[in-house]
Amino acid sequence: MGLKDDGGLKKGPRKPFIFYYSIVLILMIIFNSMAVPWLQSKSVIEVPYSTFLEMLEEGKIQSVARTNTEIQFKSDTGKTNLEGKPDYEVYKTGPWPDEGLTDRLLEKNVQFEETIVKQMSPMISFLLTWIFPILIFVFLGNFLSGQMQKRMGGGNAMTFGKSNAKIYAESETGKTFRDVAGQEEAKEALKEIVDFLHNPKKYADIGATLPKGALLVGPPGTGKTLLARAVAGEAHVPFFSISGSEFVEMFVGMGAAKVRDLFKQATEKAPCIVFIDEIDTIGKKRDGHGFSGNDEREQTLNQLLAEMDGFDGKKGVVILAATNRPDSLDKALLRPGRFDRRIPVELPDLNGREAILKVHGKNVKLSDDVDFRGIALATAGASGADLANIVNEAALRAVRMGRHTVGQRDLEESVEVVIAGYQRKDASINVNERKIIAYHEVGHALVAASQNDSAPVHKITIIPRTSGALGYTMQVDEEERHLLTKDAALSKIATFTGGRAAEELVFNTVTSGAANDIEQATRIARAMVTRYGMSDEFDMVALETVTNQYLGGDTSLSCSSKTAKKIDDEVIRIIREQHQKALKILKDNEKKLHEIAEYLLERETITGEEFMEIFRREPAV
Repeated sequence: MGLKDDGGLKKGPRKPFIFYYSIVLILMIIFNSMAVPWLQSKSVIEVPYSTFLEMLEEGKIQSVARTNTEIQFKSDTGKTNLEGKPDYEVYKTGPWPDEGLTDRLLEKNVQFEETIVKQMSPMISFLLTWIFPILIFVFLGNFLSGQMQKRMGGGNAMTFGKSNAKIYAESETGKTFRDVAGQEEAKEALKEIVDFLHNPKKYADIGATLPKGALLVGPPGTGKTLLARAVAGEAHVPFFSISGSEFVEMFVGMGAAKVRDLFKQATEKAPCIVFIDEIDTIGKKRDGHGFSGNDEREQTLNQLLAEMDGFDGKKGVVILAATNRPDSLDKALLRPGRFDRRIPVELPDLNGREAILKVHGKNVKLSDDVDFRGIALATAGASGADLANIVNEAALRAVRMGRHTVGQRDLEESVEVVIAGYQRKDASINVNERKIIAYHEVGHALVAASQNDSAPVHKITIIPRTSGALGYTMQVDEEERHLLTKDAALSKIATFTGGRAAEELVFNTVTSGAANDIEQATRIARAMVTRYGMSDEFDMVALETVTNQYLGGDTSLSCSSKTAKKIDDEVIRIIREQHQKALKILKDNEKKLHEIAEYLLERETITGEEFMEIFRREPAV
């Protein structure tokens, strides 16, 4: 049962385009209301020659200037400007034959000036009238275009065929094979590519060519991207990194153009490595749907196939790609000559998990009691990313507890945090429900301890967790198991039914606490019947297919409805038999069930050693 987190901060809505247009409109209004009147006040007023003579007679003219084409004169308005000086208006009129004009001007004490208003240069007038407004609108257009690009996909919509690949120089990846643990087989397969990039002549002399592409396949978090960066770091060559989704654009044909540009850049910087993450985004199988090859994704894939065929493998351009869905890739992409190698990057085994924990443990201060082997045993099925998270959670817990080093207890608790979530210390559970939970968990543990094919009990707790679990029983194998036998599968089912069986035996009722147990038991029983051939009814017949094995392993039945009914009957039979087996085990150990449950209610959490000590203790006479 998962919890939803709606507490994340949300970004405010982006401002609409009308916001920016409103700003421009306001600026234009301010300009027209303030700047334009000011400019107009500085302009020259044209009047008739008679007005000029009248103002001269009235003594309103202070200075005058004459040219061959006009007479300019300045008149005091009787006001003052911002600087406290008299404010003038400038007039002009056409020249008129008047022999006594000079004498009248002298009588009125008018000053003679060479010019009053200097005419603006035609060039400056052209720049202010035409060029300056155009520049303003070009700037505004670029700004609004940039805002539009960001809304259409992070600014990539208008790049028109330019690749968005991040280019790392020789020393910028910062990763080598020493930083990759738990993937020895994958590293071994990639070392040959590194050696070729170091010594291409050695391979060219014998006539060998570098594999054009290597496909890294595996579940999420296993280190596919890290491996690709480590190859570039080991080979000391430029590293191009791009995601498959970055080829998909709003314009048809842009994805194909980006592929061409990417390979052009890679060829120019050869030898180099091109890494395409999540290649299934553009590399999915082509089919008859869509618009007969005009689909954007299909055009991008066709261009990628053509580019991989076209470049010379001897130049040292290696294409690395990663995917979680290899079954969805087009067959033409996987054929020799394109992706020549398929390198599995699987979940690490026991030794791999221990090595990964040690790599990440170098970054934190560890106490002397740390045993990575024990943590590796408790984390079967964990990826490299999960293990890195476990080490980090342990370091955070050590800080919360006020310690300066990470101890074994911190690592064990961090494993439980990753599996079941944090402890819910404020959870309020009534006495009756708490008792049911205790018997439920002890029922699991007793059934597991009474069977030969079950993993030993490591811990029992009735402290609720944030994942929704009210308690859990943790089992840890003493060694790594790679095969699941029929007896071990049946023992797992019996253990899952042990909690419900304890509720029935002690309280004569059932609760919803067994929901997850029922789901797990049904999944194993169905797999035994449909995929593992562990049923006498169907023998070795595959009745179910698995798709997306690296992304949860979705299944689909491939049989008739009549056979599906028989499968359901067989699954029900298997679970019912194991349920009855669990009930019998608990009835035979009913005293131990009560004794351990009371001890668990008192302590809330007990270790596997404490559980086994009580379980093996001889009853008091």
